[in-house]
Amino acid sequence: MQSDSLRWETIEALKNSPKGKLHYDPHWSERGEDILAGYQESPSLSSYSAPVVERLNSLQIHKSRLSSVSGGSSPGFSEDVHNSFSSCSIFSLNNRNNNGLSTVSSASPIKQDMEQVNGLFLFLLEQNNIISHKITNYLLLRQRQEEQDKLVAAVVSSETEQLKRFEELMELKQRQDLQSVQDMMDRETKESIGRQEKLKEEQRHRTKILNLRLREAEQQRLREAELERQRQAEGRERLRTLNSIQEEVLQLNQVLNQALNTPKDPKDPSAQVLVQSLAVLCQRGNQLCSQVSEVVRKTAEGDFPSVEDMTIAERALHNMRALIHQQQEEVNRAEEKKKKEAELEEQRKKEAEQKAKQEAEKKAAEAAKEKAKRTGLQSVPEDSTLKWFKELQDSADAVAQSFEELSSTKDAKLKKLKLNLMKASVIPVSQISTNSGSSLRDIFDKIDKLLSGKTVQSGGMSVSTTHHPQGRQFACYKLAEKFVKQGEEEVASHFEAAFPIAAVASGIWEQHPIVGDLFLAHLHRKCPFSIPFNPRRKDADSDLEHHRMMGYRVDESSGLETDDSFLKRMSGMIRLYAAIIQLRWPYGSQQTPAPHGLNHGWRWLAQMLNMEPQKDTTATLLFDFLEVCGNALVKQYQGQFWKLLLFLKEEYFPRIKAATKDGQMGSLTRLEKFLETSLRSRQISPPKGQLTSAFWRS
Repeated sequence: MQSDSLRWETIEALKNSPKGKLHYDPHWSERGEDILAGYQESPSLSSYSAPVVERLNSLQIHKSRLSSVSGGSSPGFSEDVHNSFSSCSIFSLNNRNNNGLSTVSSASPIKQDMEQVNGLFLFLLEQNNIISHKITNYLLLRQRQEEQDKLVAAVVSSETEQLKRFEELMELKQRQDLQSVQDMMDRETKESIGRQEKLKEEQRHRTKILNLRLREAEQQRLREAELERQRQAEGRERLRTLNSIQEEVLQLNQVLNQALNTPKDPKDPSAQVLVQSLAVLCQRGNQLCSQVSEVVRKTAEGDFPSVEDMTIAERALHNMRALIHQQQEEVNRAEEKKKKEAELEEQRKKEAEQKAKQEAEKKAAEAAKEKAKRTGLQSVPEDSTLKWFKELQDSADAVAQSFEELSSTKDAKLKKLKLNLMKASVIPVSQISTNSGSSLRDIFDKIDKLLSGKTVQSGGMSVSTTHHPQGRQFACYKLAEKFVKQGEEEVASHFEAAFPIAAVASGIWEQHPIVGDLFLAHLHRKCPFSIPFNPRRKDADSDLEHHRMMGYRVDESSGLETDDSFLKRMSGMIRLYAAIIQLRWPYGSQQTPAPHGLNHGWRWLAQMLNMEPQKDTTATLLFDFLEVCGNALVKQYQGQFWKLLLFLKEEYFPRIKAATKDGQMGSLTRLEKFLETSLRSRQISPPKGQLTSAFWRS
């Protein structure tokens, strides 16, 4: 390459240079010389320096002359001429001195000057040629030197560029190495980060698995704790139930023993039979108490009773209740038999006395009938109605007498039992409403279970009529009384409430007839017009006594009840009675006749029209009864009912109007409008609040 050839030429030129010809001794160390030998000596002039000194001195003499010769030359060239001329001048002066010394004596001054001028001219000419030759050589050398400089500059530039390229290459390589190192570090970093992420992910996964296991373990622990808690709660509940069962069994056994220990007539054969039956029942009751005590004894060691233990205890309780029921039946049969015997005995004793009275009563009855025939109306109901009324009252009194021991007890437990039975009987009746048919059925089921001897919940406590021999009679009596009270208060304020109350009462009446008889007895006592019956005032009776017999409330503090309040209560009870007559419990047996159906409504209406009207009361009660029960009577009796209604409008209504004062025409006006509308349209609209099939599906 060109650069390589120039490099070798440069090296060759350097070898031929004065410095390249210097001799360097590499063996100074072998000779034991110091590396600085020859350079530590004091400087001194050489013996060859004398001519140089002389030339320097002559140079100062000819300076002006040489400067004029070299004035037009370049600085480098003039310096060379000056040096050459100085050398020539010194040389010529020396020669002239030498020649002058040899020819001083032989030549003249002018000749000597001419010779000097010629010699000087020749010398100058020679010097001029020399100088020209030197200048030419100098220019060639200068040109060669410039070429060498250019070559060196080119070599230097090339080498510089190569050095730059090399440096760039090295820098590139360094950057590449650095980049590769950086890439490797990045890869390692990424791999490290990836490993860290993987480790983190594995750690998270392990943590998640661990958390899941911990959560599962915690949930398992909670489940076990919950199961244990439930087991403990169930065990405690079973223990409480077992204690309640034991308490109830002991109470029932006490009832059995009390019935056995009740004094009996030793001369009465039926009483002796009853004692034997009760003794057997008490023995069986003691066995059941022993069974329950055995179960309780097992739990005294700290363990809760098991399901099998509870089954044994509940079976014992069930058997004990059956014994109580059997005892009640035995006692009732004995009492019924005794009562019948007493009645027969009493009847035989009174037959003689009654024979004498019958004649007088017969005469009085005949006189009353004669008077009724003359007036066309009766002041008292028919004999059959009065007999029915007296039977109901006697039956109610007998029931009240049967639970006299329970109602007047001083024992705290029996008082609590009596209170619970009363709450269980009357609270469901207070909850009767027109919200839905399902709620009405729940209330009916609760009352039916109570009267059937089953256990019901009331106020957070278990209540059953079997807890006491007189429990069922007491519950039936209070329930019937509550039904009448609802008619007296709730129906009197809200007429539509008569139908849901009547539906439940009719259903209970159908399942438990004693409740119906007690209901009628309570109703007749509070509302004699429901018989119907207009109490006659006797000469010895005061106004207060007469009003009390008619159904007025008499309070010692407020005195006699107002007419408006009295009529409002009577209306409520008559409306409830009319609703019961036409309603049946939809979930009962539809094959048997209603316990107190529309025939009783016809009887009541017919007998009401046969009695002397009372001011304001007769018109009010007739309107209430017809508004509630008229539609059902029309469907049942059709033409006969319209005849009865026509008789009421044309014959009986004028008598009511005659008995009504001018200030009491409101009820009379309502009745008159009702009769006119019904007879004109030949139909009676269904009463407001009547329960539809949609209600029973709700």
